[in-house]
Amino acid sequence: MPRDNHEITRDDILSLSDYETIRAEKRQENILRKKFRRMAIGPYATIHFESWESMWLQIQEMLRIEKGGDEQLADELEAYNPMIPNGSEFTATLMFEIDDEVRRTAFLKTLGGVDKHIHLTIGDHKITAEPEQDIDRTRADGKASAVQFLHFHLTADQVEAWKSGEGQAMIQIDHPNYGHAAVIGDDARRDMARDLD
Repeated sequence: MPRDNHEITRDDILSLSDYETIRAEKRQENILRKKFRRMAIGPYATIHFESWESMWLQIQEMLRIEKGGDEQLADELEAYNPMIPNGSEFTATLMFEIDDEVRRTAFLKTLGGVDKHIHLTIGDHKITAEPEQDIDRTRADGKASAVQFLHFHLTADQVEAWKSGEGQAMIQIDHPNYGHAAVIGDDARRDMARDLD
């Protein structure tokens, strides 16, 4: 699979029958990769750093569930390709998870603009997330979306710092109403380095 192209094309997508033959293996690979790329940030936030493979699997699963054919495939490619790291960035899905709907809604109403308060640090480097531009992730009433799609654009120096393994890597939220951070471990750092050209 040509992950170096930073894009999924129709040629990369398997037929439903062909996908079914490797589905269990690909889902197991995804579970193992999530051990490195998924981490909690405080009690309610979880971030998952995406990859070519995670987006490919998501498209295949959507096609398997909905069976929408070529028309659906075009929509899925348009939706998921922007979340494939482009070689000088990390992309991530951040979720705020509280089981109780009333508590979750009240909590999200305190998090307006949280997308401007999410940072990746590598030693002395600080990279502020840029939200995916598909929709506004904070409503007019100040309620933040429970799901945030993020890009962390790295300079050449920051790419080198990441690959060197030097300095501590962390993901941080510094919103006034939610301030938490998580260290990104060495295994995650090595795996995510595959996304950088």
